[in-house]
Amino acid sequence: MRYGFIFTGTEPNLAVELARLAEASGWDAFFVWEGIWATDPWSTLAAAAMVTDRIRLGTMLTPVPRRRPWELAGQTMTVDRLSNGRIILSAGLGVPAEVEERFWIFEDDPGRRVRAELLDEGLDVIQHLWQAQPFEYEGEHYRVTRTDTMLPPAIVQEPRIPIWVVGLWPRMKSMRRVVHYDGWLPNYAPPGASPDGSRDQARLYTPEIAAEAIAWIRAEREQAGLAARPFDIIQEGTTSGTDAEADAAVVRPWADAGVTWWLESDWQVPADRVAEHARARITAGPPRP
Repeated sequence: MRYGFIFTGTEPNLAVELARLAEASGWDAFFVWEGIWATDPWSTLAAAAMVTDRIRLGTMLTPVPRRRPWELAGQTMTVDRLSNGRIILSAGLGVPAEVEERFWIFEDDPGRRVRAELLDEGLDVIQHLWQAQPFEYEGEHYRVTRTDTMLPPAIVQEPRIPIWVVGLWPRMKSMRRVVHYDGWLPNYAPPGASPDGSRDQARLYTPEIAAEAIAWIRAEREQAGLAARPFDIIQEGTTSGTDAEADAAVVRPWADAGVTWWLESDWQVPADRVAEHARARITAGPPRP
């Protein structure tokens, strides 16, 4: 298992400082969140790339349907090159308007179906653009006209920047999207139930359910001829950083279930305590079993 830290604050200078501290403290990755009107994550990660050498960098997460694929492709390519191939793109549908109105102050939510179409087409276009080769594309929402001039550099990582995708277990349409990418960011909706928010969802999602979903993913990837390609299973959670034995006990069942990345976060920390909390938790190091 590898370990990442999610910075839940907004100050870019602090994020860069913490990325360097995370690398020095033994973490494997550092993530910042991406909003619609917020601190620009890719500018922040570009700065973090300049002060780190080993740690992976990424967003948690990018609402791809809300972004122009060509702009996101250029941003991710730039940070991939600046970091010498250390970034991860975490992709999802974005928060719906009924959950968080603040994210929809500039436009109307087109609905889950349209956002899912935009996610699929957006990721498709982005992967073409990362190769910096002429191509044409005609989709329901995006069109690309071939050009042979002013092509930017290609990404460093091959065959692509790792793409971790949100999948709602056990909704098969959502999960089949995950199978064809490089990692699963789990959401959970128990059959016949609708969890009330992310905290309720996290309470219901257990290592046993994760193991069931992971077995399904592996079988689907085997059938699709993708079993030999690396694939990550991600679990986000909170540990104390002060009790190594208790922290290991939290993480161990997830590792046993097949999770490959533990992402440390605490979204409940008040804004005025984020800096203090993040420095302390990062310095304490990952919750290794």
